[in-house]
Amino acid sequence: MVRLRPMRSNDVDALVVLAQVLFAGDPPWSAEHFESELAGVPETRWYVMAEVDGDVAGYAGLMAAADTADVQALAVAPAYQRRGIGTTLLTAVIDEATRRRVGALLLEVRADNDPALAIYRRHGFEQISRRRGYYDGGRVDALVLRRVLTADDA
Repeated sequence: MVRLRPMRSNDVDALVVLAQVLFAGDPPWSAEHFESELAGVPETRWYVMAEVDGDVAGYAGLMAAADTADVQALAVAPAYQRRGIGTTLLTAVIDEATRRRVGALLLEVRADNDPALAIYRRHGFEQISRRRGYYDGGRVDALVLRRVLTADDA
């Protein structure tokens, strides 16, 4: 069973290893980046961990400012992919954005990440922009997706 809990600073070492595995073609977040995000102002930052039997199964993060929020990260460990954990994390992020009363939720995703795109589209995200050559040393585009949050999300 998946358990969500707040991300803590003592999670950083495991998160760095996971980020290196998942984002090998792109610069993964460093320990300093994770620590900086965790030290961010709680009014603007929110991070959650997914655990299965005490193992790190994934994580997600949100940055909210004014009427818009950005999904800062959403990652699922390879051993736990295709088990609904990405959906669980995304739902938690949407719920937190709704709790913060933002009007729209934005994210970037690799244009070649079909599993992630399927989850995002299933949850009402639509492409609003493309950043050419954003990932993998300029070889892969990023798609910018947006979901407008409504009263139905509350």
